[in-house]
Amino acid sequence: MSHLAPSGKWDARYLGPVPHDSSYYAKCMLGGTLACGVTHAGITPLDVAKCNMQVNPAKYKGLTSGLATLVREEGQTGIWKGFGPTLVGYSLQGMFKYGLYEVFKDTYMNLAGEELSNKYKPAIWLAGSASAEVFADIALCPLEMTKVKIQTSASGTFPTAFGAALKEMSKAKAETRYPFGSLVPLWSRQIPYTMAKFFFFEKIVQVFYTRVFTEPKESYSKTTQLGVTFASGYLAGVVCAIVSHPADSVVSLMGKPANKGKGIGQIASETGMVALATKGLGTRVLMIGTLTGFQWWIYDTFKSSMGLGTTGGK
Repeated sequence: MSHLAPSGKWDARYLGPVPHDSSYYAKCMLGGTLACGVTHAGITPLDVAKCNMQVNPAKYKGLTSGLATLVREEGQTGIWKGFGPTLVGYSLQGMFKYGLYEVFKDTYMNLAGEELSNKYKPAIWLAGSASAEVFADIALCPLEMTKVKIQTSASGTFPTAFGAALKEMSKAKAETRYPFGSLVPLWSRQIPYTMAKFFFFEKIVQVFYTRVFTEPKESYSKTTQLGVTFASGYLAGVVCAIVSHPADSVVSLMGKPANKGKGIGQIASETGMVALATKGLGTRVLMIGTLTGFQWWIYDTFKSSMGLGTTGGK
């Protein structure tokens, strides 16, 4: 396909198998909604265990024992706490994260022009993903705060039903700082995470198609292309988990009653960097690796089914 716009000029929106018009971006937004909403909601039990390991490590010492404690004390519903806000929050986040990434990536490439876009491709991936995540987190923040509160509150002290929990968060907003009290730590966790997620994904896909699958990308079957997508997503997810874990620990600790009114710096210094960087990290690596692999796979499967092609390449 020609990389030239109808005007005859080079245009990043014409680099793929189909032009990147408003319909393309809308489909990418829908793909992102499916990719993030379904995967995050599906691993709610892992998330509940991880949050409790960060907030109360003396009681929740590991993934298996933590889940067992939750089931013993709260029944099967205990490990699915926060499912509603997780599903809605991460569906919204995915919509903006993936959809706006495509928009910003094309915009920044066109601002840079053909030569600089090819020379500084990694910088464009980083700038595009960071820009998209700023908006994605604004959409996510109220629901993430609600989810963390549901998951880390002692049984019976906070409503677990989605609607009742939102109402309670709003009612106690002077205390909970709802709806955007966690936005700065969320940005500090999610923006580096998303930059790593998109940068390493694009880079690993590029390596696959230049070192392993050396024929033109289009010559490989959809199954092969989606296999590359999943493997690249999983490996990118492992890096992401390590990069963003300390900030993720702070977000969880902010929901702890004992930390009410404390600033990010105070929580970090009291907990210690080693604990912030390591508590619950193994669980998070497993969780985020699997999550990111499946997110990219769902996203690219949806894009393929819509005739938009898979993400990344040479």
